[in-house]
Amino acid sequence: MTSSSSLLLIYTGGTIGMRQDASDQTLKPFDFSQILDVVPEIRKFATRIDSVTFNPLIDSSDVDPGIWQKLAEIIRDNYEQYDGFVILHGTDTMAYSASALSFMLDGLTKPVIFTGSQLPIGVPRTDGRENLISSVEIACAKDSEGHALVPEVCICFGSQLLRGNRSVKVNAEAFKAFQSPNYPKLAEAGISIRYNTEFIRKPLDWYQGISINTRLDTRVSILKIHPGITHSAVRYFLCDPGTRAVILETYGAGNAPSAPWFIDTLEEACRQGKIIVNVTQCLTGAVDMGIYATGKSLEKAGVINGHDATTESTLAKLFYLLGKSPENQWVKDMLVRNLKGEITK
Repeated sequence: MTSSSSLLLIYTGGTIGMRQDASDQTLKPFDFSQILDVVPEIRKFATRIDSVTFNPLIDSSDVDPGIWQKLAEIIRDNYEQYDGFVILHGTDTMAYSASALSFMLDGLTKPVIFTGSQLPIGVPRTDGRENLISSVEIACAKDSEGHALVPEVCICFGSQLLRGNRSVKVNAEAFKAFQSPNYPKLAEAGISIRYNTEFIRKPLDWYQGISINTRLDTRVSILKIHPGITHSAVRYFLCDPGTRAVILETYGAGNAPSAPWFIDTLEEACRQGKIIVNVTQCLTGAVDMGIYATGKSLEKAGVINGHDATTESTLAKLFYLLGKSPENQWVKDMLVRNLKGEITK
């Protein structure tokens, strides 16, 4: 971190940006241009911090691909002026947004850190203050050559730095609300911030320019397999003419019912050209359709192995790939590749 470090803080909405109004004691959004007054600890960093606030503010539950497109455009338009970016975001869809930005930003050589809080920054015991301070420090951190220590899209939450497209929200109440079940933490904040540098992705070219992919195709459905699932429900999700791809959340290592009607419906959808990706419902582990007969049946029907990707990441990856090409076979070929560190291969 140098005296010339600069950071853009982007407030989209969410719990972290609330303060208690002195007159009526209600929680209201505060002006992030006054962030140094609210969190004076940030003044200790030799960093210029500017801010952009969405108007209107977006509740996390209302986040859609249009918000991701706007975020990508803000980062592109301000990329040369700042050393890093911190995005304040509601927790409910943070893992979806972080996953999406990881695919939408090409040539990234600077940190893009998502953070938020379980309690508003303006109330006692808030986790927002620590999350924000750690995010700022990480977003401005550089190595001895002046390169960003973490040139990735990440989530900083509960003293942990996680790869964005490996993250899932696992707790609605605890301060450690996010986990990265299938990939190590990129950093941990204690007395100091300890970086796990061997797990951080680095660009091949530190001086490449950034480009963004804002053309997203959202014709994707998610079908969670469960005992008692009906033929009509499965057929609706897999064969609907308005759906181009389906994420199949299966049991264990990628298993699903072996009933003839289920396999027949999968085969019918694949003949129609539908893209069906198999991800596990388990928090930890990967899909391996070669272990059990039920998994082999899915593979034979044409279902694609999602490996150890999260549902959030798979959804974002599909939006991104479908938006790049109308050719479903090309999308299928790209799905099994590790594009942005989202799967272990």
